[in-house]
Formats: sequence, C-alpha cells, structure tokens
Amino acid sequence: MTKEFLVQQIQQKKSYLCVGLDTDITKIPKHLQQLPNAIVQFNKAIIDATKDYCVSYKINTAFYEAMGTKGWDIMEETLHYIPATHFKIADAKRGDIGNTSSYYAKTFFETYPFDAITVAPYMGEDSIKPFLEYENKFTIVLGLTSNVGAKDFEFLKIGDKLLYEKVIETIANWGTPNNLMFVVGATQASEIVKIRTIIPDNFLLVPGIGFQGGSLKEVSENGMNKECGLLVNVSRAIIYAGAHENFADEAKQISLEHQIEMSTYLS
Repeated sequence: MTKEFLVQQIQQKKSYLCVGLDTDITKIPKHLQQLPNAIVQFNKAIIDATKDYCVSYKINTAFYEAMGTKGWDIMEETLHYIPATHFKIADAKRGDIGNTSSYYAKTFFETYPFDAITVAPYMGEDSIKPFLEYENKFTIVLGLTSNVGAKDFEFLKIGDKLLYEKVIETIANWGTPNNLMFVVGATQASEIVKIRTIIPDNFLLVPGIGFQGGSLKEVSENGMNKECGLLVNVSRAIIYAGAHENFADEAKQISLEHQIEMSTYLS
C-alpha cells in the first residue's frame, strides 16, 4: 500500500484508527472459547464490526506465534480476511543481522501479505535496510515507547540529544516518508512536538490510547501533520469492549466513538 492510498482512506473515513488484534483466547467471550476456530471467529466478527471506522489493523504476532503452527494459520486466515483497503501491520518487532532480517522481511512482506512491520533499531542500519528495500511496504521503527522501561535507555543523554532523538534522526535518513514510520507511545505525547521537528512528514504509529492512559486529543494536537500522519492504535479497549454475545456491537460502538472524535481533529 502506498502512503497516498493510506492518506486517501484517512480522508474518506475521517479516521486514523488502527485496531489491534492482540487476541487472547482467555479474554474473548466465553461462548466462543470452546469452539475449534474460536480466535478466527472472534477476529472476523471484530473486523466486520470495526472496518467502517478504522483504516488499519495491527496483528501482534506474539499472540499467534505462541500457539505454534496453528497460530500461524489463524494469523494468516485473519490477515486475508482484512479488506484490501485497510493498512495491515505485523507487530513483530523484528531486527537482526542483515541476512536474517532479509528472511524476516520475506516472511512478512511476501509469504504473508502485510503492508508494514514493526522493527527494533538496536542493531543498526544493516538490520533495517532489508525491510526498506520492498516497494510499497513500510518499516515501522520503535522510536519512543510507552512502557515504563522506556526510561532505562531511551531518555539517556547522548551529547546534546536524548538517545531516542538520535535514533529517530539517524534512521530518518535511511528511508523516506513513503516507506518509513516510527512508533511513538501515546503516553509520551508531550514529546511528540519535539519528534515532529525531527520527522515532520513521516507517519507515527501511536499505541497506548485506552487502557494505557494515553490521550487521543493530546496525541492528535501534538502529532498531526498536513496529511494527518498518525495511526492511533487501540487494542483491548475495542476488542474486549464486550464479554457477551453482543461483543461485536460493543466493539463497533467504541470504534465509532473514536472515529467521531478523530473526525473533529481532522476537520
């Protein structure tokens, strides 16, 4: 998917919502848990309920990899069910020496038709370059995360910059806004103004709205650029909004509420 098409979808739907399919079988409605294809049925119901209000889906691969080969099959079936109009993210946080990264890129861009993958930048340029070589695919680099441990390294002073600033500034030169995005946690919204001075044109994938306490208003006001430039991910607050037979209706309602709020920031 091209950036232009993604921007077009955002404008048409007046939404920059990304729904996270971090599906845990112990948390889905009990009436589904005993079914042999429980997670697939749950995911498809969530997709059907939310697709009109979001522009993207993010699959956290850990929730599927933990189930072995069955989990990979579930992930693939879920992935193919997502409409072609929606930006599909593999939240896999890969990153290794170049030849290994080449096979990670092949896995998530060829074997599985994702539009983007999250990567960890610690090993440097040769670990990220193989992902950037794919046309119309996006590499989403961990920039500033929302977890408590972010303070252990990301805010260390390197000369006159913080480490996360140096990482973002350096990596921005390895690609373009047409193939490179950055993860910035919603709980770090006050830092987004600074980040936008470094990368004014790249999209930001922003997790942390909802259960983690991030503010959609603050993220939008601080991070939006002329093309929107944001994909705000919401996972648990949407997919686990309901615990009974009407769980999809509950997920639809929460997605609609986010879309309505987002439309006000886009206008």
